[in-house]
Amino acid sequence: MFDLTPFRRRGNMFPFIDEIEKNFMQNLGERFSAFKTDIVDKGDSFMLEAELPGFSRENINIHVDDNRLTISAEHNVSEEESKDNFIRRERRHGSFTRSFDVSDIKTEEIKANYEDGVLTLELPKKKGDSSSIRRIDIN
Repeated sequence: MFDLTPFRRRGNMFPFIDEIEKNFMQNLGERFSAFKTDIVDKGDSFMLEAELPGFSRENINIHVDDNRLTISAEHNVSEEESKDNFIRRERRHGSFTRSFDVSDIKTEEIKANYEDGVLTLELPKKKGDSSSIRRIDIN
């Protein structure tokens, strides 16, 4: 949206502020709707590590539908503190989802572990050369 400006501000003393605003707003939705993952090729399997701090094991869901693995996590935290005349209430809600292609994975053998805010999945590869390369001629 910010890249569609037909002209630049002239005489702007702080152009870096424009860049900060543009960079912050550009991927705002991506920053808060997903969680960080690392995927490592272990030879006969992949290891996926997902950062999910602050979630309880019961609020993390992993399911496979056809060739798509989906990890979703949701938590609702409500804190209330009352001391003397001071009352404090805080509520926090978070919901995160990521999906991955698992067409070359033995989905029935996937193993999961959650410890210290990190979800670890072991994704065993299917045997054989499932990634075939072929050239497509252009007519």
